[in-house]
Amino acid sequence: MRKIAAILLLTMISGPALAQSDHVQRYREEVEKSPSDVANEARQQRAYQRALSGVPDQKPTDPWGIARPNEGQAAPKGSAAKTKPAKPTNAAAK
Repeated sequence: MRKIAAILLLTMISGPALAQSDHVQRYREEVEKSPSDVANEARQQRAYQRALSGVPDQKPTDPWGIARPNEGQAAPKGSAAKTKPAKPTNAAAK
């Protein structure tokens, strides 16, 4: 029973050590690409550019557009210039 436990323990310890192999890419390490990988990336780039060309151009948005008139436009109807002044009360005259 002790032999089985020792084998199991050694197997568990050696697992992480074997996981540290040389196939892990290092920082800023260039990876060699196969010709099929290069062709696939070129195809993806062409598809991306084709998709971008289909998007229509949009004019810039103005978040304050409804709060103020645009340049060269008159004030909207019902603005503060057309409001009626308050009627004076004649409470002091009585």
